Amino acid sequence: MDTSTPAVFVNADVLKMYSGRRVRSVVQVMRSEGGTITGQSTDGHQLTIKGAQSVPLSHFIEVIGIADGNQSIRAEICTDFGENFDTQAYNGLCQLANGKYKNLFL
Repeated sequence: MDTSTPAVFVNADVLKMYSGRRVRSVVQVMRSEGGTITGQSTDGHQLTIKGAQSVPLSHFIEVIGIADGNQSIRAEICTDFGENFDTQAYNGLCQLANGKYKNLFL
């Protein structure tokens, strides 16, 4: 595992804390056009993913990239997780990774 440039687990709520830093998030694709994906974060807010490959609507994708503002990520890596994903578990992970147990995460 490469730990030289860690990506912080984020949802839309905590994304604003990491502007300009490398992050990872999961969104459900709501719209995809011209290299930009509009998706719903695991906490129910909308995120824009720039530079992403086309992915079928309603699929969940993990995005690793640079936080580009409060509700936008410039994608480096996108992984299609398909149509089924436990958003509550991932949202809980984001809360742990940015809260009391932050020191346990990269």
